[in-house]
Amino acid sequence: CSGPGAARRARDHGNMAAPTGEGVPALEPGAAPYGNFPNYSRFHPPEGRVRLLPAGLLRTLFPAAPRPLLGLDVGCNSGELSVALYRHLLGLQESEGSLDQPAAGKDLNLLCCDIDPVLIERAQQCSPFPASISFANLDIMDSSAREPFLSSYLSRFGRSTFDIGFCMSVTMWIHLNHGDSGLVEFLSLLSSLCRYLLIEPQPWRCYRAAARRLRKLGRNDFDHFRSLALNGDMVERITQILTKDCAMELVCCFGSTSWDRSLLLFKSNGSNHEDREASGQAQ
Repeated sequence: CSGPGAARRARDHGNMAAPTGEGVPALEPGAAPYGNFPNYSRFHPPEGRVRLLPAGLLRTLFPAAPRPLLGLDVGCNSGELSVALYRHLLGLQESEGSLDQPAAGKDLNLLCCDIDPVLIERAQQCSPFPASISFANLDIMDSSAREPFLSSYLSRFGRSTFDIGFCMSVTMWIHLNHGDSGLVEFLSLLSSLCRYLLIEPQPWRCYRAAARRLRKLGRNDFDHFRSLALNGDMVERITQILTKDCAMELVCCFGSTSWDRSLLLFKSNGSNHEDREASGQAQ
């Protein structure tokens, strides 16, 4: 999945991913320095993550919570993984689409965002659940854009937080483009927004590979790559940040994908979610 970054800056530097339609050549992988690869799901299929998640996960995590549950998928790319997660979490078969969406939408509404407007447009056009899965072009690190947008979405449901967040192979792109402090800020944001967080960190070897791709294309290195103090075992680093700095606890590791990335579930420990929800419901 693509990582959030600055869509405007990507356009300015000619780094926006282009659709690979007729007459439009695919960009080199290194030309997507925010992770906005135009055909991401072809080399990391959604099934590689979905198969690791147990059936009935939402019922286990939220046995008595009012419906619909609200989910936030950050860095959704063109939406294939978002839709696969939605189907799996609700137990929907591949053949079940728009005819079933009113019933499905009563259980889960999913907001998916990405920095790349081209990928978001493709996701919107292809979504089988337009009433309950929303795709939006958003730079999650831009607070001036993020805060009013997310507040507006949550207020439609009388909520101030999401029940569950998804962050699938996004952390590296935040880290490379915003540095150590940006990664900590990003994880703190997600922990404040979501009661549960399902996260798939990229290992450090992926950082080196991403930097090599840029250099091979004759482009400038990532601004922060050589100065990152948070390096090495990124699963351990991110777990430490979320548990020690963000008041979350590691609930479960669902194993690793075939491309060796761990799928980790965290839960918010703090009372801030309950306090925010109570405040929102009282207003």
